[in-house]
Amino acid sequence: MASLPSSLDWSRVQAFLAVIDAGSLSGAARKLGTSQPTLGRQVKALEDALSTRLFKREPKGLALTEAGAALVEPARAMQEAAMRMELTAAGREEELAGTVRITAPVAVSRWLLPGIIARIRREEPDIQIELVPNDASDNLLFREADIAVRMYQPTQLDIVAKRLGDLPMGLYGAECYLEGRELPATFDAMMEMDLVGNDREERIILGLRRFGMAADRHSFATRVDDQSVYWALVCAGCGLGFAPCMVGDVEPGVVALLRGDPVPALPMWLAAHEELRHVPRVARVWGVLAEALPPLLDPAAPRA
Repeated sequence: MASLPSSLDWSRVQAFLAVIDAGSLSGAARKLGTSQPTLGRQVKALEDALSTRLFKREPKGLALTEAGAALVEPARAMQEAAMRMELTAAGREEELAGTVRITAPVAVSRWLLPGIIARIRREEPDIQIELVPNDASDNLLFREADIAVRMYQPTQLDIVAKRLGDLPMGLYGAECYLEGRELPATFDAMMEMDLVGNDREERIILGLRRFGMAADRHSFATRVDDQSVYWALVCAGCGLGFAPCMVGDVEPGVVALLRGDPVPALPMWLAAHEELRHVPRVARVWGVLAEALPPLLDPAAPRA
């Protein structure tokens, strides 16, 4: 296995890994918050330091050379070591001040977190909050977030997780879509109507398959992965769609066809890296989230 010289500039190795992950200089530059020319110079400097070419241009973007592919594993090891150093150092911080980065699904970020974040800002003005609405799974080990709200149980090593409860889900349709149609009496009949689904995300498809339905992306007449846009399409009358009951039950012009079974509730978990869990500012934000989110999971609970 090829190895990296100990004197290498870590920022250049970071640029190398970012290009691998993004597949292009432009995508990597956006991820790192730098310019494409600057990133290109960092990659070139790494190639010069190693006296080898790391990438070759192909019609669909950049591809690793044989030498570049051999260096991925040691570069990842450097990345993990650097992140662990950062996590360990962060775990020693003692001030109740600074930035806490929270990642959560788009729907949770849109409908549940704003009021809670406003409370944190009122009570802890020295804590700054970065909210990352993302239905993908940001990596807590690599500090892409300090705290994550997940709709599944985290299993990654070194991650502390707390179950907050279940988010009840339902099947909804806009009045403008249902007007003039006979309301279906069974779940199977509902699934014969126009459905709003996801494009690349497979969560709904996998859920329908658990009910014995031979679902794929073509089962949906309208498809989108952004959950805010997904709900807007349902409200506009594009078809039936799934939503948290706390969202669907208060939406004007939308009818609940099903609440709960057979539509499964989504478990909600709070997660953080164990090195950061007790950093004062992270612990404070964790505590507020753990206190404020569970009551909001009950659709009958009063909402601020």
